[in-house]
Amino acid sequence: MFEEAKQKLRGSIAPIVTPFHEDYSIDYATFENLIDWHISSGTHAISVTGTTGEPSSLTVEERIRVMETAVKKINGRVPFVPGTGSTNHQETLYLTKKAQEMGADAALVIVPYYNKPSQHALYKHYKIVADSVDIPIIVYNIPGRTATNLHVDTLARLHEDCPNIIGVKESNKDFEHVNRVLLKCGRDFLLYSGIELLCYPMLAIGGAGHISATANVVPGKIADLYNTWVAGDAQKALDLHFELMELNDVLFKDTNPAPLKAALGMMGKIKPVLRLPMDLPTAELQNEIRDVLQQHVVLPDEIAAKR
Repeated sequence: MFEEAKQKLRGSIAPIVTPFHEDYSIDYATFENLIDWHISSGTHAISVTGTTGEPSSLTVEERIRVMETAVKKINGRVPFVPGTGSTNHQETLYLTKKAQEMGADAALVIVPYYNKPSQHALYKHYKIVADSVDIPIIVYNIPGRTATNLHVDTLARLHEDCPNIIGVKESNKDFEHVNRVLLKCGRDFLLYSGIELLCYPMLAIGGAGHISATANVVPGKIADLYNTWVAGDAQKALDLHFELMELNDVLFKDTNPAPLKAALGMMGKIKPVLRLPMDLPTAELQNEIRDVLQQHVVLPDEIAAKR
């Protein structure tokens, strides 16, 4: 039933930032420009209101409008995978149903954060959400930010009981864990890397692609990492993996998306604004980010010339 989705939802699914004006209202015009830039750069699919999109700093109404703006702007050019998860079960249900209503190709549903639910409770949460819609569900496991790790056995049980749970974004540094995901869930289960330095290794074990924050800065290169791998050029993909490492490192020296928004501000793509309690990195780190961006030739000439 979901075989078409499994083929379509592969590659670089870019988790786009939510740009703000200086008064902290959402900058929808810039948001639409980012979507066009990603698609023209070769991004395979678009995700919004995931971790990189600061969903916990948005109201439910804002999340819905961001999703609606995205699906209208994408207009079917690439798949659309909004983040619909929350620490609140009813809110997650509501947002996931809204995603289906507006024509999303799948929903990315994060493990509830702060609550630290048991594996039994996580199973119930995801089972009810999956049963409430007909669109594919991609589970989002990011224990470093949720304080809860979705166990492989729990995920395998969900996959068996819920046909529309077709994949997982693993922002999990435990590489043994991600190997066991494919062992337990089947090698046709869609495994996406949410850890930048594991994008290449996950492709090597049969991953479906990556949902990498770095795609916001170099969307073409992150898409090419997948493209070169599936084209059979493992050496070129490996070279790109190491080429991107310094950029990946600097973009995670502070909590995502703070360094990312600083970088996009330097590139002239957005105003570098986050809503509190998030804020921009220190001046020292911003200088380091600028130096790395210049090495990757992603700064406008007039900005690079100032360094």
